[in-house]
Amino acid sequence: MENMKLNASEWNVLNCLWENHPRTVMQLVAELEESVGWAKSTTITTLRRMEEKGLVCVEQAGRGKSYTPTVEREQAMIDETHSFLDRVYQGSVGLMMSAMAKRQELTADEVAELRAILDQIGEGK
Repeated sequence: MENMKLNASEWNVLNCLWENHPRTVMQLVAELEESVGWAKSTTITTLRRMEEKGLVCVEQAGRGKSYTPTVEREQAMIDETHSFLDRVYQGSVGLMMSAMAKRQELTADEVAELRAILDQIGEGK
């Protein structure tokens, strides 16, 4: 399932499932009610749509259903990052970093982390 664009609701559900799966409907209802204020019907509708899109796998678990993500977190993050960069910064990491740095949104720790990442990439070439 490459380059799947996830909406905010799907991210909410998948974040729950990535943390712990499989999860029952009632477990998801309780967690999503607490974390984002969803009603039971919102969770059930979102799960049904995600099942139709192939984002979750559903299994009958006694009288209820349990859900497992079919999308890996890392791949979803990579796809979302590429989509964001393409939409907002024409695919340029440099433009994005420049915009963030100019607004001083990077902490000293984040700058150090970025330097370490760039150093590591440089060593691989």
